[in-house]
Amino acid sequence: MPYFIYSIKQGPTALIKNLELLNEFESFKEAKEFAKQARIDQADGEDAQIKVMFADNQLQAEEQIMEKRDETIVREWEK
Repeated sequence: MPYFIYSIKQGPTALIKNLELLNEFESFKEAKEFAKQARIDQADGEDAQIKVMFADNQLQAEEQIMEKRDETIVREWEK
């Protein structure tokens, strides 16, 4: 399964995200290095997140990014 690298910008509302596929790799090492360099190359004022997604295809990767996840529950002893 390939690794997809996305640039994610916040849309007009909290539920909407603007996704831009930057690249696709077969190995994690290459994907990680590309993502790291993309984060370094970002302009100072740019607030886009760079994420690496592991999925069967591009559609599944985008669905995983758009999925709303519950916040983790922090126990009293974990604070």
